[in-house]
Amino acid sequence: MKYGTVRGLDKPVSRLVLGTMIISSRDRDRSFALLDAAWEHGIRAFDTAVVYGGGASEEGLGMWLRERNLGKEAVVISKGCHPAGNRKRVTPEDLAADIELSLNRLGLNCIDVYMLHRDDPSVPVGPIVEAFNEHLNAGRIKAFGGSNWTHARIREANDYAASRNLVPFAVSSPNFGLAEQVRDPWGPGCVSISGQSGAEAREWYRRENIAVFAYSSLGRGLFSGRITRDNYETAADQACRTAYCHEVNFKRLDRARELAARRGMSVAQIALAYVLNQDFNVFALVGAASREECAANEAASELSLTRAEMEWLDLRRDTI
Repeated sequence: MKYGTVRGLDKPVSRLVLGTMIISSRDRDRSFALLDAAWEHGIRAFDTAVVYGGGASEEGLGMWLRERNLGKEAVVISKGCHPAGNRKRVTPEDLAADIELSLNRLGLNCIDVYMLHRDDPSVPVGPIVEAFNEHLNAGRIKAFGGSNWTHARIREANDYAASRNLVPFAVSSPNFGLAEQVRDPWGPGCVSISGQSGAEAREWYRRENIAVFAYSSLGRGLFSGRITRDNYETAADQACRTAYCHEVNFKRLDRARELAARRGMSVAQIALAYVLNQDFNVFALVGAASREECAANEAASELSLTRAEMEWLDLRRDTI
């Protein structure tokens, strides 16, 4: 397993981050077995959120951290301020409430990374930056950022922080992967830095060295090896069909299959390696449902791709 750093954290962060939507306090044995397998294969970072499982995800992860006595070693990432109905909830008051809720559910005194789950561009960045700094200074969090925030909004927030000698956003969690996000998978407000349209954002993240936690790094299963042009209408979930099941990505899938055969790897491992071989500070959020998938993900994290292979996979050159 390869590890990276996040500004504000004093411990290494595994390049693979286990998504915990399927972790639940209501399914303890299965959840603990999966978390144990991830740990055994070098995964030291875990992504959750206030809304996952109605709170059962944070609770289940917290139970495991306490029972395994891993609270100081593991990197815990959580997210709050998800919209509720028509209310966007990107406010200092909602942030305070959700951080307290996350701390209680996780059973922690401090969360390593806390992110806003969505953005509300109509809200000024200043009060949000100041609120995050208050929680940082109080020791409730160590680093903060935004999920589905554009790099322009994060730049605005960090300019505000710099002008007032405050701590800036250290992390961002947009979509990024080999698959281009053609449409928003869950409606307006989903931010992607994939494809040519995301080149400017990726360059900004590289230059600023802000950690990127890439969600849907395998295109919500498009690169699982199970989805094809012929079966995607029944094999893929609605978000995958909406956002990723388009011809431009099926062409990438064709190439991933070809390269996987050449390299003796799976399609998923090639797509994951594509993310982890980028030249900016990127971490891949991955789902795993078994010990075998954890092992395969670890192997993918060690795979090196050439620049020519990367460009060919992304349809930027005709031959390798």
